[in-house]
Amino acid sequence: MAGLRSLLKDPSPTLGGYKITKSLFASALLVLDSILVALIIAYVPYTKIDWDAYMSQLDGFLRGEKDYTQLKGDTGPLVYPAGFLYVYSGVKFLTGGEVFPAQILFGILYIVNLGIIFFIYITTDLLPWWAFGLLCLSKRVHSIFILRLFNDCFAMTLLHASLAVLLCKRWHLALIIFSGAVSIKMNVLLYAPPLFLLMLKALDIKDILSALFAAALVQIILGLPFLLTYPVEYISRAFNLGRVFIHFWSVNFKFVPEERFVSKKFACALLALHLMLLAVFAHFKWSKNEGLFHLLKSRISNALSIFSIQTFHSSESRNRPLSRKYIATVMFTGNFIGIICARSLHYQFYSWYFYSLPFLLWKVPFPTPLRLILFAGVELCWNIYPSNMYSSFMLFCIHLFILLGLWVAPVECEYVREKKEE
Repeated sequence: MAGLRSLLKDPSPTLGGYKITKSLFASALLVLDSILVALIIAYVPYTKIDWDAYMSQLDGFLRGEKDYTQLKGDTGPLVYPAGFLYVYSGVKFLTGGEVFPAQILFGILYIVNLGIIFFIYITTDLLPWWAFGLLCLSKRVHSIFILRLFNDCFAMTLLHASLAVLLCKRWHLALIIFSGAVSIKMNVLLYAPPLFLLMLKALDIKDILSALFAAALVQIILGLPFLLTYPVEYISRAFNLGRVFIHFWSVNFKFVPEERFVSKKFACALLALHLMLLAVFAHFKWSKNEGLFHLLKSRISNALSIFSIQTFHSSESRNRPLSRKYIATVMFTGNFIGIICARSLHYQFYSWYFYSLPFLLWKVPFPTPLRLILFAGVELCWNIYPSNMYSSFMLFCIHLFILLGLWVAPVECEYVREKKEE
């Protein structure tokens, strides 16, 4: 019994071969999950939801239509940025617009995404090896990728790739990939506030500006055909932050009465809560040593002096390497705060944070059995269809409990020496 207990605990990261063990177990999981994906495609009936709408919206674009108000499908007008059109144009070219070959393509995408996730978890070295299996256990996520073919799959795969590159300290490339993810679906912007904070802490002002310019350039290039023809229509549709979702499809706030759910006051209250929680975590948790306001003040001073002779000719870099575990903690927690404060989470939105759940659960100071119960509770809520007031309230309470655990968790070490990190 004692041996089993020691096996389930995290061995010291300094033990030789521990990361190799994780890598081998992750490789085995990739093979097993590939077999599972093939079985799902072969034997589980496909559920038609958004695919036909995607293809209809795409047909208008391929015919040369540049007015976003005219790109429509069965589920309504196109509401995604231009990257969505380019990605699904490629999907249609490869699959002929047929569902079965598209499922195979999305199955490959699922495995690629899972491989990137394993890289993130191995690199951050937080989970015990056996907990990697949790990342393959979601019925809902398998369905989102393989049986629904949602654009969330491409957006989140790029987001995870951006985070993986970020852990390798390739900031400009990470921002470019991040912008590509945003161009497919706007939910990726939930990661923008924590990402910007990390940039403030790790980069000098010139590197921050150049990285942001690279990200903005991606949006301009991808949206150029629409910006040159119908710019107002494109921006208002593709980047609409004021959409009101249908109460029936809400997984998280079904317990809120519909008249309040669709009200502007409720949306504003959630936005205010979102910003407040981000500010509180940024000041007291993510920047505890220096404080958020001191960090902002120092960066503003740096920005004001950027063109001074002394700054311009200085050869000393102000860039400081951040801990990989700290980077992942800030990114995943910042996104999770956005998930809690989102007015409506639809079933495909589970992919926005499922892969970060094990990381967050191992950050909180809870016993492992409680972590597993919370993980199972979240998965259960997302697999109740249709959602009801009890399942949504349960999900809301579990989210708040995890957030409380993140608040009381020990503060992550921010900066490390390069030798220690490599």
